[in-house]
Amino acid sequence: MLSNQEVAEALLEKFGDQVFDFEEPYGLLTLSTSREEIIPLLEFLRDHKTYQFIFLTDITGIHYPDNVENEFMVVYHMHSFVHNFRVRIKVSLAEADIHIPTATGLFASANWMERETYDFFGIMFDGHPNLKRILNIEEMDYFPMRREFPMEDATREDKTDALFGR
Repeated sequence: MLSNQEVAEALLEKFGDQVFDFEEPYGLLTLSTSREEIIPLLEFLRDHKTYQFIFLTDITGIHYPDNVENEFMVVYHMHSFVHNFRVRIKVSLAEADIHIPTATGLFASANWMERETYDFFGIMFDGHPNLKRILNIEEMDYFPMRREFPMEDATREDKTDALFGR
């Protein structure tokens, strides 16, 4: 049976200090790497004889507007069917340089997921064969999942704060 410890040690042996911030929230092996190492890391996990992380489950983005120099994060989830084991890999990006290499050369499924992440967060996947909006209209000049707008309309007068626990 595959363990978080075994996979983490193999990644540290192969990538050294290019993999860091290991965690296990809810038992899910989670780690961080750099944009320069994400493709070699995904390839290593996919092609590893034992681990066989052949299913790229998800790619998504997260926006942390108050994290200076690390405002955006791209998150990859991979799954090994053989071991029923998952791993989460995170890459932080600065808003001033919001580029990361595409994974479409490794996983065909990355095509749609990267387009969706671009569409909602504006993260640029360098080398993507067709990086354009997939769910929103082309004319949108903003990215709706960025935390750039207030959660509530402060001008509304039809809401009583007491009804909302305030």
